[in-house]
Amino acid sequence: MPGIGTGFGHADGTKGSGGTGTNAAVTRSTLRQQIADALRDEVLAGRLQPGQEFTVKEIAEQYGVSATPVREALVDLSAQGLLDAVQHRGFQVHEYSLADFRGMVEARSLVTDALFQGITTSAWSPGVQLALAAVRRRGEEAERAALAGDLNVLIGYDLRFWRELGAIFGNPYLTDFLHRLRVQSWSCAVPLLRGERDLAGRLWAAHTELVDALSARDRSGSQAVVAAYNTHALELIEGLATG
Repeated sequence: MPGIGTGFGHADGTKGSGGTGTNAAVTRSTLRQQIADALRDEVLAGRLQPGQEFTVKEIAEQYGVSATPVREALVDLSAQGLLDAVQHRGFQVHEYSLADFRGMVEARSLVTDALFQGITTSAWSPGVQLALAAVRRRGEEAERAALAGDLNVLIGYDLRFWRELGAIFGNPYLTDFLHRLRVQSWSCAVPLLRGERDLAGRLWAAHTELVDALSARDRSGSQAVVAAYNTHALELIEGLATG
């Protein structure tokens, strides 16, 4: 196992899943989410490689917690498509194909189109433009990271950018689905991108252009930005996969 952060603690500095009744259930649920988030980040960082196997016991020992929240976290990540259960052996990081990536990009396009379909017709609350301005700042950080080729920083800001942007336009189910697709597509792309020595200027960096189109309530302009992004992503990943 690669080094994974340990020591998930509570606000009082204690560890583990002690306690009784409701407090124990809340603690376990919190640990479950923390472990799932940490392992997802390890996959996105490329420290957990496609096909790599591990057991509940190994993860529990890494974090110094009981097996129950670990098992639940691993089941959650399996349901999200990031891990596969291996009979009698534990779990392994899912290995995506180029066809998987193409399918993810197509699905992303459909979801974003659905999210943004009401921007020219729906009445906007006063807070929408303020929320878009906040998301634009997130996009600026993502763009800087993309232009510098800093993949770790880019992934973090990019995921937050799309999640917060989706939340502005309503449907939480579409927003959650888009977030899952984006995590999966980054997980698929990361092994290929990590193999490149210099990514500066090669990653998509038009986050603010999309926000500006949405702020202007320009649906066709927004669709054009997303379409250009999808074309860029496919060309980059297909080139790395086949080159």
